[in-house]
Amino acid sequence: MALVKLLVSIAITTTITIAVITTVAYTSSNAHGTQTIRPSRFLAQKEVLGERNPNAADHCNKDPEICSGLYGGGGSNSTVTCCNNKCIDVASDDKNCGACKNKCKFSQTCCRGQCVYLAYDKRHCGQCNHPCEIDELCVYGLCNYA
Repeated sequence: MALVKLLVSIAITTTITIAVITTVAYTSSNAHGTQTIRPSRFLAQKEVLGERNPNAADHCNKDPEICSGLYGGGGSNSTVTCCNNKCIDVASDDKNCGACKNKCKFSQTCCRGQCVYLAYDKRHCGQCNHPCEIDELCVYGLCNYA
């Protein structure tokens, strides 16, 4: 019982310490005498006198064009779009297949924006864009098995 009390007190002490450390603002002065905020370890975007943190990631919820600019192409044939504040290729992402938040079922894979079973789909047999020949079946991911 004493061991349990010791472990609980250590856990509470650790939690309080982490909470205090993460809420304290880290500041420093630069050569011009102005204070700047040190970026967090997660590179969160922090505003300092209207300037953007250069280490912060670009978020696409405010500007969806970021996705097409960063991941090449854009235009009408681009499959990269902004889903949940991240640039996602909806043609191959199993959690955003064809559209945002369109999750494929267990054992399905996203190929060209459609959820398919690679073990039995004649157009995507064993891997995406691997069609079987005419009159062949796809079984266990192999064309014309057995």
